[in-house]
Amino acid sequence: MRIKLDASQPFDLEATLCCGQAFRWEKQDDWWKGVVANKILKIRQKGAELQFENVGSDFVKAYFGLNDDLVSIYAQINKDRQIGQAIQKFDGLRILRQDPWECLVSYICATYKNIPAIKRMLQNLAQRFGEKISFDNQGYYAFPTPERLAEASITDLKKCSLGYRVHYVQQAAKKVNENESEFAQIRNLTYEKAKAKLLGFSGVGLKVADCILLFSMGKLEAFPVDRWIDRVILRYYSNHFSQEFVSKISRKQSSLSKAEYERLSAFGRNYFGKYAGYAQEYLYHYERSCQ
Repeated sequence: MRIKLDASQPFDLEATLCCGQAFRWEKQDDWWKGVVANKILKIRQKGAELQFENVGSDFVKAYFGLNDDLVSIYAQINKDRQIGQAIQKFDGLRILRQDPWECLVSYICATYKNIPAIKRMLQNLAQRFGEKISFDNQGYYAFPTPERLAEASITDLKKCSLGYRVHYVQQAAKKVNENESEFAQIRNLTYEKAKAKLLGFSGVGLKVADCILLFSMGKLEAFPVDRWIDRVILRYYSNHFSQEFVSKISRKQSSLSKAEYERLSAFGRNYFGKYAGYAQEYLYHYERSCQ
């Protein structure tokens, strides 16, 4: 199937899938393949056209955020030279709409791990506990259901190399399995209330909660802060903070405190507005690409 992209609404498939939002996509030749909602999505971009297989157009538009008015979003977040450079380089990067359950587990696993290690953990979980799917003469695995992981033993979960996260994953699975409407309820809350609900999951801290809200719940005001965004704020936006605070954060070797995280995240939301999450992802990807 094909979608003709609106010339006035930019989209960059490569930037969208390479910017660290999702972890179960692989590129084979010029095609991207990912397991999304228990389906294999095969997709590539040829100029202003998306070519894809195994799913419908509405699914592609929803998952890749093609209904977001990116031009209007740029108009609101393009407030300074740094974000302007990031937008220029990655014009068309969009925020995905991932499955909340998979996103929750993915970002629990992401704490203190690099992207290759996160991918391995998620692949291990899928291969051991997910349903096998055949496509293009290859075997893929759906992400395991909450029920399947809730029933799994700690011994078996440990075989997925989750480390200390194994207990968090099992507890999250049990909690979601007991309330099938958990994510629908959270999605309908305000950003602040939704975040508070997610913080009730074991293993979910402030950054993980913000990532889940941004990448799966459509809370585009969420502004996750990790070491890359911390660095960006200190380097380019330090004039918005007291010198004392900047010096303290600059010298800090350990993780941000709750108060420090909330101060930096609140700055992002207040400065960039209701689409702060888009600004965050552009700044994050741009900073990493410049290293």
